[in-house]
Amino acid sequence: MELQKAQEVVEIWIKEHGVRYFDELTNMAQLTEEVGEVARIIARRYGQQSEKESDKEKDLGEELADVIFVVLCLANQTGVDLQQAFNKKMKIKSERDHDRHQNNPRLK
Repeated sequence: MELQKAQEVVEIWIKEHGVRYFDELTNMAQLTEEVGEVARIIARRYGQQSEKESDKEKDLGEELADVIFVVLCLANQTGVDLQQAFNKKMKIKSERDHDRHQNNPRLK
């Protein structure tokens, strides 16, 4: 799904189920919370922290999707076209970082 379409899907969901968007500061706090949940799974499942029994059933994909959902909400309510912004960012990264990562001995 293209990002523009994803933004439209979220907009429709908000209108049909969510009543309205939370304000931007609340959504920023929610984004931080969701990223924290992703970090917790990664730290325990792939890092050196011990994974609690209650964490083993957590779905990393679902938590990443929560992050995407809140980012889409923030983009919609602030008028950001994420597809355009993402395309621009990929162009910048491709030009700026092409040789940088290829020549990084730590990535070999």
